[in-house]
Parts: sequence; structure tokens; C-alpha cells
Amino acid sequence: NEGIFKMNIKETLISITRELEQCLQQIDTEQMADVTVALQKANRIFVYGTGRSLLMIRAFAMRLMHLGHTVYVVGETNTPAISEQDILIIASGSGETKTLVTIAEKCKKLQVPLALITTDPSSTIARLADYIIQIHTSTSKTNHQEQASVQPGGNTFEQSLLLLTDAWIVQMFAQSDIQQQNQALMKQHANLE
Repeated sequence: NEGIFKMNIKETLISITRELEQCLQQIDTEQMADVTVALQKANRIFVYGTGRSLLMIRAFAMRLMHLGHTVYVVGETNTPAISEQDILIIASGSGETKTLVTIAEKCKKLQVPLALITTDPSSTIARLADYIIQIHTSTSKTNHQEQASVQPGGNTFEQSLLLLTDAWIVQMFAQSDIQQQNQALMKQHANLE
């Protein structure tokens, strides 16, 4: 990481962009397709994470809502009880965060389908999950080193999570052109701004 301090901002941006490209090229499209089918079948979609992963998964929730899905972020005051007809998506780089493990265990006791976006497909939450999407990078909590990073902590995971879920939304919108997509999105966009 000493080398990054010798780079200017453009070189740093290029390094980060290359890192993200390498990471995202390894996404398993079959994993994505399986979860997409599960999302389409679900009555409602619940999402959760902690820290910066929660921020990224909230962005995904907003876009799913723009697509017309009923979406809730676990822990918010308006989040109802989950049922077997719903799905829970957890974003956890390590797959070991204690609060998320507890949520995943409750999810499985309720027989609710569980999807996990993670760096570690052998983690505690992964063993509980029905669907796993692996992002091939490391975080500050994981021991495996999928890819050396110029960034601290879980930055690469969190950035990849945002880009992955944004691309996922584009794919879900694929049946219409960009103009129609934007018109549909704006019908659902917040109007109390």
C-alpha cells in the first residue's frame, strides 16, 4: 500500500477501476440467474447488511422499488414480518457478522429463502443460504486473499456490491429501452423532495 501514496488521484482511480474490473469479471452468471428467478417469484424482498454493505444493499432496495417490487430493509420501523413467500438478501463480505448470522438463522427457522452476497462461500451464513453470489475479493475480516487490493478494509467488496446490484437492475430492466426505463423509474421515484 505504500505505492498508492506515490500515485496521483488519477492513477489511484485507474488502479481501483482495474481492481473492480478484475473482481467483477469473476461473477458467476448462473448464480445471478438463480437469484433473479427467486426474486421474481418472491412476494416481497427483504434486504440487510451492516456498515457500508448496508448502505450498498439499501441502494439496491431503492432500485428494486423503482422496478415495482415491494422491498424492505430489515430493522427499519416500517418493515413487516417476513413469510415463506418472501426472500431475504444479506450482503456480508465475511459471512460471519454475528448480527447477520442471527438474522440468517431466524430466516431459516421461518423457512424463508435466503440469498447471500459474500466473499466467502464457506462462511456460516453461506452454509444457511439457499443462494450464494460470490464476489471474489477480500475484506478486513476475511483471511483469504482472492485479490490484493490497493484499498483499505472492505472497499472493493462494497464497491463491487454496488456495481453488481446496479448491473443487476439494468438486466431486470432489459425488456425496455433506456428511455422507457427512465420513465418507469421516475413513476416510482420519491416525489416529496
